[in-house]
Amino acid sequence: MVHERFWQDRWANDQIGFHLDEVNTYLRHYWPALGLAPGSRVLVPLCGKTLDLAWLAAQGYRVLGVELAEKAVTGFFAEQGSQPEIRDEGALVRYSAGGVEILLGDFFALDAREVAECTGLYDRAALIALPPEMRERYAAHLGSILPARCEGLMVTLEYDQERLDGPPFSVPEAEVRQRFGTDWSVELLERQDVLEKNWKFASRGLDELFEPVFRLQRR
Repeated sequence: MVHERFWQDRWANDQIGFHLDEVNTYLRHYWPALGLAPGSRVLVPLCGKTLDLAWLAAQGYRVLGVELAEKAVTGFFAEQGSQPEIRDEGALVRYSAGGVEILLGDFFALDAREVAECTGLYDRAALIALPPEMRERYAAHLGSILPARCEGLMVTLEYDQERLDGPPFSVPEAEVRQRFGTDWSVELLERQDVLEKNWKFASRGLDELFEPVFRLQRR
């Protein structure tokens, strides 16, 4: 699959400009307002080795990440100073340590049994990593496997896609509502122009770069 090869190559060559060396500001600010009880299970698709996993675990949540690249998974636990327990589960391999579990493998191999207890969802860089045809499949898959009581946060990017190819792709508010509006209630919490903080985008000719933040609640 072209998509899989692309991300495996990015990790293999350390081309991971999307990885942040700090916890996401929107996560810190908006997550507490979701009101999820401590001990709730939170799904983080296409998680990479984000520090957001450790932050969620430190708040008392049981974190379930899903990631395609083994280098990202092993990198997360190594940087946390953890030695994970590793268990082969067929299409996926489960890494577990310190309140964080990461399933190594294809997100679309995830089924409802594995996320049955997930009442939280956090997507900072999953939807925007996917081309349009895969975004449709991604939204449908989340809707088919997550329980009805689930809610969470989603952060996307919005820019002139004609002036710059993804990934990360531009996914404006209208598309989020189109893809998730059937299964989820979608609330726009914030939309900032962050071009000044992202010199790589500015250097490639963009005039503006917005970061919309959404609260999602299963209908």
